[in-house]
Amino acid sequence: MRKSTAAAKITALILASALGITACGTSANKTETAPSTAATEAAATEAAAPEAAASEAAGETASTAAAETEPEAKEIDKAAFDAILAKGPVADDADIEASEWAKKVKEAGKLRVGAVRTAQLFSQLDETDNKMRGFDAGLFQLLARYVLGDESKYEITQVDSSTRESVLTSDQVDAVFATYSITDSRKEVISFAGPYYTSRQAVLVKVDNSEITGVDSLAGKIVATQTGSTGPSILEEFAPEATVQEFETDLEARTALEQGRVDAYVTDYTLMLNALVKEADKFKIAGDVFGPEDNYGIGLPKDSDGVEFVNTFLKKIEEEGLWSELWQVSLGDRTGISEAPETPAVGE
Repeated sequence: MRKSTAAAKITALILASALGITACGTSANKTETAPSTAATEAAATEAAAPEAAASEAAGETASTAAAETEPEAKEIDKAAFDAILAKGPVADDADIEASEWAKKVKEAGKLRVGAVRTAQLFSQLDETDNKMRGFDAGLFQLLARYVLGDESKYEITQVDSSTRESVLTSDQVDAVFATYSITDSRKEVISFAGPYYTSRQAVLVKVDNSEITGVDSLAGKIVATQTGSTGPSILEEFAPEATVQEFETDLEARTALEQGRVDAYVTDYTLMLNALVKEADKFKIAGDVFGPEDNYGIGLPKDSDGVEFVNTFLKKIEEEGLWSELWQVSLGDRTGISEAPETPAVGE
């Protein structure tokens, strides 16, 4: 449960959606799927070494042809972020030996991670030094340090909301960090450590829209949401008379909203935090957040003993204050929120 002051500030200040962050949840009751304007991004493995990261960054296609560039978010404090990683805990040899999942990672000499590289607050590739920073990025680097004693020993496979399970079931990655909702349907295919974060849903509209005041005024409106997210099923429950139009990416959905092709966009409100640092002049939140709490987890192979190992890691960084420090540097300081939320109960 969040501290009330932090929750109030987050709800009041969130005004637009995040760049490239994968939406959470599982798709249900698909209505109308919008044609994708983005080139399909194949999941491609990139080494954490600077030359590999730079090579993939140079070849990455734009998320949509309609939007040429995204506004820049307020920069992260790189020195503070890197300092948090440097003081992360390292697991004992006995703890590694007790986990088949951890032993596999240790023997490989790297942590293979499914992640995104364009989520400015959660997982962003910095092309100036070819390092990944953000809340999710910090967590997987702390985990790499915990297992391997070195936070730089990781390898990225880029994922989106439609590929997060497949990269685990095909053994392309050891774990997925991608604002990944814990759902019953997903737990039939993979396992989750965590939760490590919680969120809810919000309605995004253009800044001059006074007609839509919240989820209760979406009846008869064309509402965008993301394919592979919890959006379609949540809209079916909370706005059954809305016309739902699905888009492949967050950027495509926001572009449609900006161009007036849809009236509103429903997505995870945590994913809208970037408005505070880049697009407050275009979008705003209509009404309050709604829907059930959405718990983010770390995706792991089905029935893996890595769940217990990673949960132990999460509890340790929470107890040592690293979770709160990482949240503050990655999100709080960049969005004007001075108080970190309470950490969720890991393993519950």
